Amino acid sequence: MKKMIHSWRASLLTLVAALALAACGQEQADAPPQDAGQERPPHKVEVAEMARQDIPLDKSYPSLLRSDGEVTLVARVSGFLEERHFEPGQVVERGDRLYTIEPDLYQATVNQREADLQSARAELSRAQRDAQRFEQLLSQNSVSRQQYDQALADQRVAQANVAQAEAALTSANLDLGYSRVTAPVSGMIGLSQINVGNLVNSGTELATITPLDPLEVRFQLPQRDAFELRRQLSESGDIADIRARLSIPGVSGGSDSELEGRLDYLGSRVDTGTSTVQASATFENPDAAILPGQFVRVRIEGMKRFDVMAVPEIAVTQGLMGPQVFVLDDENNARERTVTLGEVAGPWQIIREGIEPGDRVIVGDPAGLEPGMAIDPQPFDGNAEAVVEDVEQQEAEEQAEAQAEAEEAMEEGAGDGPPAEGEEDAQ
Repeated sequence: MKKMIHSWRASLLTLVAALALAACGQEQADAPPQDAGQERPPHKVEVAEMARQDIPLDKSYPSLLRSDGEVTLVARVSGFLEERHFEPGQVVERGDRLYTIEPDLYQATVNQREADLQSARAELSRAQRDAQRFEQLLSQNSVSRQQYDQALADQRVAQANVAQAEAALTSANLDLGYSRVTAPVSGMIGLSQINVGNLVNSGTELATITPLDPLEVRFQLPQRDAFELRRQLSESGDIADIRARLSIPGVSGGSDSELEGRLDYLGSRVDTGTSTVQASATFENPDAAILPGQFVRVRIEGMKRFDVMAVPEIAVTQGLMGPQVFVLDDENNARERTVTLGEVAGPWQIIREGIEPGDRVIVGDPAGLEPGMAIDPQPFDGNAEAVVEDVEQQEAEEQAEAQAEAEEAMEEGAGDGPPAEGEEDAQ
């Protein structure tokens, strides 16, 4: 709402008065006032008795939309890129094959490691038989203790060789698996960074997969808002019950597009550099209508300012000492009261200082109010939005009426103007 909601009235009335004087001259300058000596009746306007209350806030926070599960595909083996199994911009599912990097080379390595394992197992089998035979011969005193110990050592070496061959085969199978690059998550895949036929090395970036549903938004809450939100959480009990709305400026032909989600994280510490607390919310995006990287605004539903003093925003005017409201004294006369403003919460203006519980504040249209004016207080139903709408509608009607009077006065002034040059000659 505009801060100076009645500023146009003075200018229009001045224009009407000036045109009226130009049209009518000074005929009424010496006329005595008709209402001289008559006391004006009390001015009817809504009055509210102040009391502390909880005011809902309508605040939004800027943020950058991001996908929490975005993954950059990186080659884990070296070789020539033989195939690409997708088209850029395609939605892929987890496990889908995306690239093939020279698998025959790694399959040959696997075959070699399998052969090495078979050889190691055969050597282990021979060493076990030798150890058993030498154990029997030792019991018959046919071999020395040293020969038996050597057979046991050969058996243990053969066992170690088998374990080494198994590890080498496992590593070869892993490299063979890495030669077939698959999607680790579901989402939309971007442009390929490497063309088919090029040599890639371990660590080369291939493409990026961006999950589009759900989307995550991380944003910073001022510490006071975070404190009030924690107070709200203490009442609701579960952070998932706090709903959030995501507004995307400029989407859908210029009108804002909104997604509904939930708050899933509220930080436990205040950033000393910014005096803010980090929070995040998750939003469902089933149609992929909104993409990560867009600047957005997040609004937390149900956030309140607890135990505050507030008046309809229309009740606040600008005085010589700053923002002010009109309060009633014991005789129902209007008195100015300078106040310190807090936040604007929809149609409500939070007052930090200047009024106390029990004060009677004029919350209706303050136009025409003057200090000392007698007031006929009317009850206020607590609907600040309705008060604002009524004042705006009344101002629109008065503006249209004033413009019509101004146009009529201009036409009359033009008709009473001096005669043209040709008319003077005719006379």
